[in-house]
Amino acid sequence: MTARDRNTGRPRPVLITSRLVLRGWHVADAPDALAIYQHASVTRWLSPAMARVPDRAAMRRLLQQWIAETACLDVAAGHWAIERRSDGRVIGGASILPLPPGNDDLEIGWQLHPEVWGRGYAGEAGYALASRAFSHDVDELYAVVRPDNTRAAASVRRNGMQWVGETDKYFGMTLQVFRLRPADLERTAPLGDLPPAYRDD
Repeated sequence: MTARDRNTGRPRPVLITSRLVLRGWHVADAPDALAIYQHASVTRWLSPAMARVPDRAAMRRLLQQWIAETACLDVAAGHWAIERRSDGRVIGGASILPLPPGNDDLEIGWQLHPEVWGRGYAGEAGYALASRAFSHDVDELYAVVRPDNTRAAASVRRNGMQWVGETDKYFGMTLQVFRLRPADLERTAPLGDLPPAYRDD
């Protein structure tokens, strides 16, 4: 299955992990979502480039866009809210989306509120999404990481992603490319290599 295969708007199932619930976004999530996407420390690393969301109205419009986009995508792809089970708070967002220009490759990504960085939530959410994608005939997922974003590089490696090189194919910018295949998702898989520029001397 490629990212060009489309569904008819079937809703995405809720994914539950030990600490998280991954579910579709609702417009009513705008206050919690704004608390995440108003941070330049979150949006500065996104590809394509995204300015910080300035206010609640803009966040509602963006959520409406994500909801509509998800309804048109292949069943393995879409946008999800990341909700913490212990208190019901939305602490981040995650997505699997077609990569331009051909829309044949699928990118997995996530963004978390800076307050919850370093607690393993990104890996937990990414593992759940990737597992679901691979159960829908997806053969591989990609993450594209901006140069110098060592936090993201470390995060994708913890989910078994392998660095496969550097490209300017996507979004008109130079990016590090990591790939995940079903066998790489095993918890016992060794960490993949870092790009040369990220390695210690």
